Amino acid sequence: MLDTTQSEAAPPKDEPRGCLFALSQPPLMIFLAVIGCLLLTAALHDLLLL
Repeated sequence: MLDTTQSEAAPPKDEPRGCLFALSQPPLMIFLAVIGCLLLTAALHDLLLL
């Protein structure tokens, strides 16, 4: 049988989540990707067209 009881070493439920949890959220990653693409586009425009 699989033991599904909680061990005493489990972290408490009210522990705040860190930055890596925030970065793993899809809406934030989409937002950061859009900002990154805009910065890349602006940089390439400055380098190649101006």
